[in-house]
Amino acid sequence: MFNVLITGITGMVGSHLADYLLENTDWKIYGLARWNDSLENIEHLSAEINSKERIELVYGDLNDLASLLAAVDKSKPGYVFHLAAQSYPQTSFDSPIETLQTNILGTTNLLEALRRSKYKEAVIHVCASSEVFGRVPKEKLPINEECSFHPASPYAISKVGTDLVGRYYAEAYGMKIMTTRMFTHTGPRRGDVFSESTFAKQIAMIEGGLQEPKIYVGNLESLRTYADVRDAVKAYYMLVTMNPIGGEYYNIGGTYTCKIADMLNYLISKSTVPNIEIVTDPERLRPIDADLQVPDITKFKAHTGWAPEIPFEKTMDDLLEYWRAKVKSGRKFLKR
Repeated sequence: MFNVLITGITGMVGSHLADYLLENTDWKIYGLARWNDSLENIEHLSAEINSKERIELVYGDLNDLASLLAAVDKSKPGYVFHLAAQSYPQTSFDSPIETLQTNILGTTNLLEALRRSKYKEAVIHVCASSEVFGRVPKEKLPINEECSFHPASPYAISKVGTDLVGRYYAEAYGMKIMTTRMFTHTGPRRGDVFSESTFAKQIAMIEGGLQEPKIYVGNLESLRTYADVRDAVKAYYMLVTMNPIGGEYYNIGGTYTCKIADMLNYLISKSTVPNIEIVTDPERLRPIDADLQVPDITKFKAHTGWAPEIPFEKTMDDLLEYWRAKVKSGRKFLKR
């Protein structure tokens, strides 16, 4: 049995990864969390966490090296999935310094803690982002791993740093670190600051009588390629278990590509409320946008055999049902 350390276990991806590992492995999971993190995404694992048999929380912060050294010492990891980040592109325009510090220096702190420990030989996944590619000319689509970086937000800049720090530690210290640039991935538990999730939340609120029949939107012309988060975490598992090669970097993503407007129209078509109005909200528009996000996943597919399996429609249906259940539970939500 292996031990695995997941940073960001309380997020959408981290919680789904925990679900996948509990179901498909016998590994002992240690989830790094800050003391004030919301545990909503892992509430369904409360019994397992309380028993500490298969999953246990360790408290620490990416900006606190001492806490990371302690977390590594306690978890004794054979595998590490580094998913924790300030992960909201829109927020990064308001909080660029926090974003850069958490994502670049925080990643450095984690890898330094591992390098200094007895567990330097762990297989490590560093999660960057497709946002590193930023504004890509149409002639460069689909985007392969060698496409130049042109980040379009402080978040994207921070993920360029995350990507390069991971690759540096692999090359300089011989650590088995792989970096991924995951394209748009979504599903249940997706934060409401992302377009498809805020649309689904707004529809659920409209259906529940909590919002007038208007959906507030930003740029609907951007092109996105969607993957389901449950496919994404399977890809991450295959990344670290199928001949992992230190220093390698991979683009991962789905195969369903459409404009954000098309995704919105699909969600609206599933609503029980007719004639929902679409309203552009200037506050939801980015200063500049990574508007062509279409991945070439040939390299990762050739290395692992992974391919997305869950259809776009199921992903969106499940996301909408997730928000409907939250609204029906009687919880109150901000309109964002």
